[in-house]
Amino acid sequence: MFLILLLVTSFSYSQNQKVEREAFKLELIADPENNYSADIPKSPYFVKEKVIQIYPGENLNIETEIKADTIYSMKVVEKVTSPEKTIKLKFLQNVTDRKNTQMILSVVNPFDRKIIYDAMMYTVGGQKWVPTSIIAIQPNLVGYETWPDVIATIVLENWRFTK
Repeated sequence: MFLILLLVTSFSYSQNQKVEREAFKLELIADPENNYSADIPKSPYFVKEKVIQIYPGENLNIETEIKADTIYSMKVVEKVTSPEKTIKLKFLQNVTDRKNTQMILSVVNPFDRKIIYDAMMYTVGGQKWVPTSIIAIQPNLVGYETWPDVIATIVLENWRFTK
């Protein structure tokens, strides 16, 4: 009986995990006259362990495992079943009258400690990844990062607790 319960629990737990995003067409306003369009193939959310790539329009729930006061592991989940350990990410382009006013990344910190991460962005028209500064997110609050650039994608890594 215990083995059956363990198998059912493991199966339903893994069903909630989202390893890859489905292929989609990314459409952004590049400037008042031009759009930016890219076919994003089916791809993993994590490009390396604890290194997540997010595109404008995505909302992701990142369930974490904490060990020895460290963010030990991360995975994208469909539904939030453990809100106390799930970071929520939302990335979008804010447009007014066909003008990019800003790109916005919101990060919900579910922990009772500040978190911070490092970020690299790839802008529309750029030829390389560039680092960008990030502000630590206070405990149990939402942090907002904004940029005037049109950003095609961002990579977030080196997640950690800070003082």
